[in-house]
Amino acid sequence: MDGVLVVDKPSGPTSFQVVDRVRKATGARKAGHTGTLDPLASGVLAICLGEATKVAQYLTAQDKAYDAVLTLGTATDSLDAQGQVTERADVPTLTAAQVEAALGPFRAQTEQVPPMVSAVKVQGQRLYELARAGEVVERAARPVTVHALTLLDQTASTLTLHVECSKGYFVRVLADGLARALGTVGHLSSLRRTRVGAMGLDRAVTLEQVEALGPKATEGRLLSLDEALASLPELSLTAAQAVKVGHGVPLEMPGLSAPGPYRLKGPSGALLALAALERSKLKYLRVLRP
Repeated sequence: MDGVLVVDKPSGPTSFQVVDRVRKATGARKAGHTGTLDPLASGVLAICLGEATKVAQYLTAQDKAYDAVLTLGTATDSLDAQGQVTERADVPTLTAAQVEAALGPFRAQTEQVPPMVSAVKVQGQRLYELARAGEVVERAARPVTVHALTLLDQTASTLTLHVECSKGYFVRVLADGLARALGTVGHLSSLRRTRVGAMGLDRAVTLEQVEALGPKATEGRLLSLDEALASLPELSLTAAQAVKVGHGVPLEMPGLSAPGPYRLKGPSGALLALAALERSKLKYLRVLRP
């Protein structure tokens, strides 16, 4: 069984637990997810099965989209609803215009410091392990991109946001920072991932569906690698170029400027390889078996 299964993860289990249930239900030899969702979070969890695990890192690198609810008035040590309350503050009466003004700097954000309760490694240790031991360490800011940040709804104590962002962006950090920018404190109380790259909730199945369908029926719900990687730009090759790809011969591409990665497709439309541009030549990141 080879391909990508888009699962609508429920709130509660860890991403690893979801992968384990999918592996057992499908009988797949190899399985792995393409970007952790916290236990609190629900939504799109793309799971690579079989040969698809070889390109998992390129799926992980794709942009993400989320719907998030920020609860104002209480802060937690984990910045979400699973943590211990560390601070309380009054919530001012806020207009939509005030919230929009506060969102401005976050839309332009290019760096973000990861939270202590996260799987990011510092000097070989996961930050959440250090946090459990009561340690707080310096964390370097990491590059991020915010493609869209929209206020969807507002009540006296909550804000609902839609976020489109790059890999490695923590919506929890946004929730904490935005609350403080509004003159109070807050935490992320709900998070639903709606998209990873080209994979949205419209292609997702629930865990219960996977377990009820069984391996053969589930195989029919898998996305091909080409479908799963559809957000990457595509290059159509000639037959001669396709032969070179099969032999690992670099292709000269003087007309390209963006680094990629690219999907390389043969004359028949088959996905042949993933490649990145390096000194006007395509460097093969992964050549796929036909």
